Amino acid sequence: MTINYEDECGHPFDFDPEDIARQVIEASLAEVGCPYEAEVSLLITDKDSIHEMNRNFRGIDRETDVLSFPLQDYDSPGDFSKFEDPAEESDAFDPDTGELLLGDIVISADRVVSQAKEYGHSEKREFAFLVAHSMLHLTGFDHMEDDERAEMEDRQRKIMDRVRISRDSR
Repeated sequence: MTINYEDECGHPFDFDPEDIARQVIEASLAEVGCPYEAEVSLLITDKDSIHEMNRNFRGIDRETDVLSFPLQDYDSPGDFSKFEDPAEESDAFDPDTGELLLGDIVISADRVVSQAKEYGHSEKREFAFLVAHSMLHLTGFDHMEDDERAEMEDRQRKIMDRVRISRDSR
């Protein structure tokens, strides 16, 4: 697995965000049954930069906590079967590493801090949750409908259990 990690704001977290991201990404891939090695890009930024990205890429003029930019389309959430087709392979996989290119995650360090305080848990827990949430988006899941939301919430909970990060984790 490759994580292209970049931190452009340098918030002094009391945990190693790259290590936590790696653990959560691995747990997410296991949860959805991804049969491939994968590549994900992760950018940690500030509230102003994520606000600008949200406006530019989604047409929503406000700050957000996390953005997900999937590179793949799925016939159904977590269904990797179409990538067995050689025609799909040329676009879906890195030609040098053979890894499935999942997409990009952008997290606002400012929102990690504020939401951790708001929800009464650690910054580590909030960060891990945002990575898990975004990974589900990168693998085709969404939460626009009630049934989709329920499935995402269940999978997020299972991912957090896999990495043993609970609301009480420090």
